[in-house]
Order: sequence, then C-alpha cells, then structure tokens
Amino acid sequence: MPQPKYITDIGKIAHIPEQQREQLKKITDKFVFRVNDYYLNLIDWNDPNDPIRKLVIPNEGELAEYGRWDASDEDTNYVVKGCQHKYKSTALLIVSEVCGAYCRYCFRKRLFRNDVNEATADVEPGLQYIANHPEISNVLLTGGDSLILATPKLRAILHRLREIEHVQIIRLGSKIPVFNPMRIYEDEELLDTIREFSDANKRIYVMAHINHPREITPEAIRGFQALHDAGAIVVNQTPVLKGINDDPEVLGELLDKLSWAGVTPYYFFVNRPVAGNSEFVLPLAKVYDIVEKAKARTSGLGKRVRLSMSHTSGKIEILAIDNGKAYLKYHQSRDGHYGQFMVLDCPDNAAWFDDLPGSERYWDKPKKKTNEVISVNEMPDLPRRRERKAEAHSS
Repeated sequence: MPQPKYITDIGKIAHIPEQQREQLKKITDKFVFRVNDYYLNLIDWNDPNDPIRKLVIPNEGELAEYGRWDASDEDTNYVVKGCQHKYKSTALLIVSEVCGAYCRYCFRKRLFRNDVNEATADVEPGLQYIANHPEISNVLLTGGDSLILATPKLRAILHRLREIEHVQIIRLGSKIPVFNPMRIYEDEELLDTIREFSDANKRIYVMAHINHPREITPEAIRGFQALHDAGAIVVNQTPVLKGINDDPEVLGELLDKLSWAGVTPYYFFVNRPVAGNSEFVLPLAKVYDIVEKAKARTSGLGKRVRLSMSHTSGKIEILAIDNGKAYLKYHQSRDGHYGQFMVLDCPDNAAWFDDLPGSERYWDKPKKKTNEVISVNEMPDLPRRRERKAEAHSS
C-alpha cells in the first residue's frame, strides 16, 4: 500500500463544506492541523458526529477559555532541555515536536504553538543526564511522536540508550500504528532497528495511542504483527473522550480488539484540563461508570486496563466512585507517596483531581518554572514554517 499523503491545510479537505472550512481556519491558525488521506478514509463524512472525524478535524471549542496549557505542570519536571525526570525510574526525552496526527484533544497542544520550544534536535544533554542517573531504568521517547522521526535518527538515539547499561526498557510513544501503519510494516530498516535493540532482556515497548476500535484496521493489525515479529511489545493508552469513545459498548469493543491483536490495554486516562479541550471533557463519575461497564463486556485480558489521572503530583488511579465519594490511590507519585489511599467527596461536576474538595491536602504544588498563562485569542498565529517542518518530517 502506498505511503499516505499528508495534508496540513484544512482548506483542502473537500468533504468539509467551504463555509465551514473558512470558519475552521481561525482554529488552525492557532493550533496545527495535520492529517493524511489514509486516516481521512476512516471517517464517515455523512455523520457530523463521526468519532474519527472529531479526533482530527478542528472544533470551535478549541478557542474556548478553558483549562491551562500545561495542566500537569510538565515544565517543572525538566532537568535539562528536552528531558523530563518526574518519577525515579523513568525519564522522558521530548524527541519531536511533530506528530503523525495532531489529535484535537492532545494534552501537549502547547508544543504545537510557535512560541513554545520544548523539543530539541540535540538530545545529547538528555542522554548525558540519563547516563549519569543509574536509578533511571526506562526511558520514554515522546513529543510529538517518536515514530515520526526518520529511522536513522531514531536508530541513533536507540543505539545511544542501549550503551547505557542501567536503561532496561525503551518506550516509543506513538499514534503511528493506527495513523500510518504502512510506515511500520513497509520500513524494513525500522523493523531491523527494533530487532537490534529489543531482546529478551531489554525490551522496546511501543506505547500506542488508539482511541477508537475503528482505528484497528487490517493495515493496523499488520503493523502490530510486524512490531511483534521484530521483538517489540505493543501496549495501548487512551483518554476517555466525550463524543469519541464515551460509550461502554465502544470502549468494550476497543478492549476486545486490542486483546485479540495482542496489544495490551494499559491505561484509560481522564482527559486533562488542557486549554482547547473543553469539547472532550466528562465528569469523573461518568468516566468511571463508562469504564466499568466497558470492562464488564470483555475478558480478563481486557480488564487489565487501569483508569488514571496524570496529575501534577503523580498518576492517580481511580479505584471506585460511589455515592458521591471518590476512592483513589497514587499509582505513581513524584513525592514518594506511591500507594497512598484517598477518599474524597466527588461533586457531580468534578472532572479532575483538583475539583475534589480536600484534594490539596495530599500534594504540594510544584514551583512553576515558566509563566504559561495566555489566552487562546492572544496566541500568535502559527507561521507556515510549522507546516513545512511537518512536511519535512513525513518525507
């Protein structure tokens, strides 16, 4: 199958009426738009509420005054440019500010503004930091999308990481397995690279971002199999998103199809309160109810998934919400509170940990390194150089 053609101009999406395209341009002036013809073909254009459409086609809610750019305070986790170290055993390398797909719910939307520069072409400071910290046993290559990197560039990073003895696991965060699976199964150099650096003692994990069962096409399954055959382990994580997968039947089908394809259901996330994401927000109690009903529809393999919030203070697992109470625990903690159990009131409209009365008792707000307060309407328009950069990465 030929490599898909990428589109960065909303005006070229003929399925969208011209008047609507003009209205959407004011959004793509603020937030990057990038999609490809393979993924567009998954959309039912006769359905204005098609979930695949909502994943990648801009919506007017993106300009609403809602949330913060850095809702999990990632700027406080940077130890050197391009490298975060929040949890003791894990480091993140921001290796790309370009994605295969710019999902409209993305919690790192701030990376795709022209006034933000968190990613770096020079990963050497991050690699040196990781090499000097033997407590780091696993490294996540993220961004952006790690598999948007040209294979030689990705191979060079993997080679350097494998020279660091204490790095056991390398994780590749990516939407590519369902957005452009041909990039995986047609790139023998990529698969050979994975074979070289993933073995029985030190694995490469692909952290896929699959949001809806319709993304799991025959091409995607072929890509999963190619990754498996190359020695990678594929797992999946997705937020529960209003209008996209907020249905127990849909989430249950996703859990089934992942399990059948040998992809481990890893996390369901609560959508972070990020600027531009108001259209996708659900109350915590609703998210919990949907997830539990979805898990009831699948096997024990599907039920392995955990429902969590990636909060400033750590990953908070939602164990139960019942009779107006939220039962939570720290699945990961930046301050060493792993496993701490919490019972908090859960108002009907609570959509995030901070919305739960008394939650402030359990964590200290980190000192901000930057001032991120900026109105959506005050954002500078994205210059055309962003589109050129995206096109360059896809070649």
